[in-house]
Amino acid sequence: MSEKEAVVRLGDKHKALRQEIGKVIIGQEAVIEQILLSIYAGGHSLLIGVPGLAKTLMVNTIAQTLGLNFKRIQFTPDLMPSDIVGSEVLDNDRNFKFIKGPVFANIILADEINRTPPKTQAALLEAMQEKAVTIAGQTHTLPNPYFVLATQNPIEQEGTYPLPEAQLDRFMFAIELDYPSVEEEIEVVKATTKEQNNEVKAIFTAQEIQEIQQLVRRIPVADNVVEFAVRLVSRSRPGLSSASPFVRDYLDWGAGPRASQNLILGAKAHSLINGKFSPDAEDVRAVALGILRHRILKNYKAEAEGITDARIVEELMS
Repeated sequence: MSEKEAVVRLGDKHKALRQEIGKVIIGQEAVIEQILLSIYAGGHSLLIGVPGLAKTLMVNTIAQTLGLNFKRIQFTPDLMPSDIVGSEVLDNDRNFKFIKGPVFANIILADEINRTPPKTQAALLEAMQEKAVTIAGQTHTLPNPYFVLATQNPIEQEGTYPLPEAQLDRFMFAIELDYPSVEEEIEVVKATTKEQNNEVKAIFTAQEIQEIQQLVRRIPVADNVVEFAVRLVSRSRPGLSSASPFVRDYLDWGAGPRASQNLILGAKAHSLINGKFSPDAEDVRAVALGILRHRILKNYKAEAEGITDARIVEELMS
């Protein structure tokens, strides 16, 4: 199959995928698109939203339509690293046998990741980075493709362990889920208060997802688009002499080089699902908020004045 045929086929299957997900999930179009972009680009996502917004149902539905297996881990204060990655146990012959933990699946939903101590968070984040876990000196490779979709409740912060910036940086997208509109909520209530049939069919296979990731890596990017992405990220760094007064006033810290890499990968995936064979600056703009919002550290002045992440990213792009 030629590159052109692969791009056209991806566009058609992406539309079919969105329709299939829409049978179960009402609204949340932008959220679903960002999750799919991160999967096509081979990245992980952090979902930030209050309880009751169907985050688990959304991730489960996406996993089914992508033809991938899915496991949910509920993060709690007493969760241990071995509860996630697995552990060695003695069998009947008194030999150690490795029992795989729930991290061995294509898609992991790490529910309320900020409710577990840093030691357990680090175990999952290591798996995200290395795509493997090491137990008693033995390395165990995780399934391919492999994605972590973690959720975080932005309201209740008592007894939580917020992810430090270095660990947040491992997530390609940070996606904020908002309340549905009144019209969407009416549809949700109608659909969920009667007999339900939430069966969806798989549009992709695991092999096809891997081929899409390879396609994203292969498509060319013009030098001026790479320069636009890198300059966009560098403008977020208040310590540089070229930083704008706005950035110096409201930011303590800017995004690192991983943000530039993810902007280009995200822009590539965005261009492909829109039938383009190479990304442009508009594709970079389309993914900028989700990729930058968790990588820029606002200061107290920004918090006091209610300066939002969206406002900051908009200023950077202008």
